[in-house]
Amino acid sequence: MLRVLLVTDTDKPIGDLRDALARLGYDMLAGTATSQALHRRVESERPDVIIIDTESPSRDTLEQLAVMNATAPRPVLMFSNDSNQQLIRDAVGAGVTAYLVEGLASEKLAPILEVALARFAQETQLRERLAQVENELAERKLIDRAKRLLMDQEKLAEPAAYASLRKRAMNQGVKLAEVARQIVMAADLPK
Repeated sequence: MLRVLLVTDTDKPIGDLRDALARLGYDMLAGTATSQALHRRVESERPDVIIIDTESPSRDTLEQLAVMNATAPRPVLMFSNDSNQQLIRDAVGAGVTAYLVEGLASEKLAPILEVALARFAQETQLRERLAQVENELAERKLIDRAKRLLMDQEKLAEPAAYASLRKRAMNQGVKLAEVARQIVMAADLPK
């Protein structure tokens, strides 16, 4: 059962939304958060989904979302009356998964939540893959730098320098990138 945190920066009651989500089987967290308390509530209550109801998202709301998205990303649905295209782009840039300008029809909530969850899962996979590729690239650059250092210091050809790195890694029982890091760090030490 998904845990849902409701956030509002308006004075209008959102009890109907809370009731509709509860009827659909979602676990509604107690109370309603303000945009200023968003990050704190997400850290303390760890919701699975955040739904924001707003007339028009304020700069503060978008900043809080960006902070939350950087440290504890969650699927975020935003229901707003503002259809300003730049504001929508800003909201998506801050971490909003789905931005809806229409009113809240309870029969549309479940499919909207499912789409937002699927999109968030896909984005999470892409972020993880990007991080993995960036890490592999950084390791490859480190290995290449260590190879060049060995080639210069020990007057080795490239295949011999690579073989030396591999042999050291096997002897130490560590990854090739770790041996490369050791060689680069040793070369960077003041002499």
